[in-house]
Amino acid sequence: MKKLNYEVLKENGYKGYVLKDAPEKVLQFGEGNFMRAFVDYFVDVMNEKAGFNGKVVLVQPIRNVEGGFRLNDRINEQEGLYTLFLRGFQDGKKVNDKRVISSVSRCLNAYEDYEEVMRCAENPELRFILCNTTEAGIRYDAECKFEDKPGESYPAKLTQFMYHRFETFGKEEGKGFIILSCELIDDNGKELEKCVLKYAKQWNLGEEFIAWIQKENVFCSTLVDRIVTGYPRNEASAICEELGYEDNVLDTGEIFGFWVIEGPQSIKKEFPIEEAGLPILITDNHKPYKQRKVRILNGAHTSFVLGAYLAGKDIVRDCMNDEVICGFMNKTIYDEIIPTLDLPKEELLDFAAAVTERFKNPFIDHALLAISLNSTSKWKARVMPSLKEYVKRKGALPKCITASFAFYIAFFSGHTLTDEGLIAEREGNTYTVKDDKAVLQFYYKHREDSAEKMIHAVCKNTEFWGEDLTEIEGFEAAVCGYLEQIQKEGSYSVMKSLISID
Repeated sequence: MKKLNYEVLKENGYKGYVLKDAPEKVLQFGEGNFMRAFVDYFVDVMNEKAGFNGKVVLVQPIRNVEGGFRLNDRINEQEGLYTLFLRGFQDGKKVNDKRVISSVSRCLNAYEDYEEVMRCAENPELRFILCNTTEAGIRYDAECKFEDKPGESYPAKLTQFMYHRFETFGKEEGKGFIILSCELIDDNGKELEKCVLKYAKQWNLGEEFIAWIQKENVFCSTLVDRIVTGYPRNEASAICEELGYEDNVLDTGEIFGFWVIEGPQSIKKEFPIEEAGLPILITDNHKPYKQRKVRILNGAHTSFVLGAYLAGKDIVRDCMNDEVICGFMNKTIYDEIIPTLDLPKEELLDFAAAVTERFKNPFIDHALLAISLNSTSKWKARVMPSLKEYVKRKGALPKCITASFAFYIAFFSGHTLTDEGLIAEREGNTYTVKDDKAVLQFYYKHREDSAEKMIHAVCKNTEFWGEDLTEIEGFEAAVCGYLEQIQKEGSYSVMKSLISID
């Protein structure tokens, strides 16, 4: 079977959209599955539907491991082409969309191809820099030197690249970049700009360069939202047989996608998202949308998965097919989380409806135990703000959210501490609770406590929550009631009793 390239597509009579030749307008630090299923897909659609007419140069920002898999080589062998499957439920229907993505021109490695990466800065048509270098990518490392080829940290690499751009075009207007940061940290674009400015000063690159960074470049913080499942290892052979070509960089993700970009509306003149009909929003404040995602989607996960696991479920989709568990999740979202948010109610309801469809995705086996990882910090970040805001606005406790805290404590009620985690039991079988070492040691220490004593210790632990939860009126007693019910009747009984409450 021949490997995917433009000639093979032609030979196979491929009828979909393909753009073989176009100027490189985008430099993207990050060649992984997420960016190729999200950003590069959007660029491909803009090429087809809005005449963007631009290619993306991928830059692998880390060293290749000797003898390891070389994704950059696989991408280049296929002339930047790869097949993307977006799969899931949409408007109540099962969807399995296939598209050959032709927006990528090539993939360079920041270390092996340093000079070629820098030459991209000399391209007058290059306008956008995109990045997803993981949460740890945006960091300032004072050990990085301007003479390094390249600098070790991503912001150091970007500063070197931008300085070469400045050297090439001077202060010419319009030759700066629109920089879209996709890392999963707060204010990702602003944090990246801070790091770049630090390097510019540390390396004594001059006041004119610093002024150029601030005047001619726009650093945008963004929120990205799509579950990307990546290379379908178990299905790859069968998929390639059906496609009629070998594709070593197949990619898969859910059909839902949403990108919020914090920046000036003028970006739309160069990034034709509206003409392409894409789910991309440009706004002067991305934080309400981040709050919506964290509180509804992530908060829903964290609220029900631990109780659902204790009730005998193993994957998210099965929970959505259970009337009681799905009912508990929906009551949490619609009655207790949405009333604490300030975006227009219709937007919140639409997003919530999409969450339920996403959780039902028949192509993703999302394990509850995988979601349970680091549940302490997740509950604090995703659920606790809804608890506090509900109490503030309603003057009462949100019953489902309060019960979710009892599920959390019940899930962490283990009996043996190992290097792997805290061993606990469900219906006679063991499972491993994984969290920070200090969290696991705390629960192990309190493993023989009564429900009342355990809950008091957990609520008083300001190291976990940043505050004393016993100060929330009635919370400790209510959680204790739910935990005792879980211990006697099971978590499913708690959920069932709560969804029957008017």
